[in-house]
Amino acid sequence: MTMLLRFRDLKDRGVVKSWPQLRRLMDLHGFPRGRLLSPHVRAWTDGEIDAWIAARPIDGGRLLRGAAKTRHARKVSAAEA
Repeated sequence: MTMLLRFRDLKDRGVVKSWPQLRRLMDLHGFPRGRLLSPHVRAWTDGEIDAWIAARPIDGGRLLRGAAKTRHARKVSAAEA
């Protein structure tokens, strides 16, 4: 039997914390759009959520950008040590 999950269920499972985060996941990270049960009610099947989670990278090792990249990648010279 297919279970339908609402936003509250996604939050309880630790998938999302807020609606803006959910929107970003849908727009940028391939999170399933779900089904509109009514104009203001959206739901997802447990199977599509499990499939999306399984497709996520296990250890992507975030790529550092900008100042964080230079700060962490900087080698300490003998004078600084």
